Amino acid sequence: MAVRTSGRRFFTGLASFGFMFVVAGCQSGGNGLLGVGDKQAPTQADAQAQGKVLASELRAYCPNVTLREGTAYFNTYASGGQDDQSKLIYQAAIANVTRDCSYGTGTLTLNVAVAGKVVPGPLASAGAITMPIRIAVTLGDQVLYSQLHQYKVQIADTSTATQFVFNDPNVTVPAPSARNYQVFVGYDEGPPKAAPKPARVAKKVVKKKPVAAVAPAAPPAQSSISDIPR
Repeated sequence: MAVRTSGRRFFTGLASFGFMFVVAGCQSGGNGLLGVGDKQAPTQADAQAQGKVLASELRAYCPNVTLREGTAYFNTYASGGQDDQSKLIYQAAIANVTRDCSYGTGTLTLNVAVAGKVVPGPLASAGAITMPIRIAVTLGDQVLYSQLHQYKVQIADTSTATQFVFNDPNVTVPAPSARNYQVFVGYDEGPPKAAPKPARVAKKVVKKKPVAAVAPAAPPAQSSISDIPR
């Protein structure tokens, strides 16, 4: 039986985009999620005194979502017009992020949502654009989940901004043992393209004239008989 928690405040705001999550929940009983019986579970005061995290706190724990600095915007330019605002086709921006969590047997699954808008540029035209949106979950330096989504947005009216909502409902990671997971969301264009290598210039081969063989010098004539046996 899954236990769910939710970022309700933003989900209410997403309703204006025509997007709502259905958050279902149920109470756990018996031995509890982590094998801790309800009657034997430590009190909150005892857990705090011992520096422990209550099982009920972990069941309610849903990691925060962070929008990394520099990843909230994504610009699309005409060919050869990189960073030239006169050749901007669209600028996409992420305005809000949130998540919904559910616990299974030894797992935590998040439904991560992203809301934003696409603003047309001088060279905008109707059609679909593709935005690279990455979602990652980390534990310290360890990456537990990382997925790059090529999300398409259909632009019908180039005279006004187009709103969008994207979500990844299958962000599954091991159930946490502490409240120390971090969820990151943002545009990810990947590493910059390597500069083209300069063309190789063929070297001119100069043929050298063969050197005439030199006869070996004659051994010096012996003027005495050596004592070394031959």
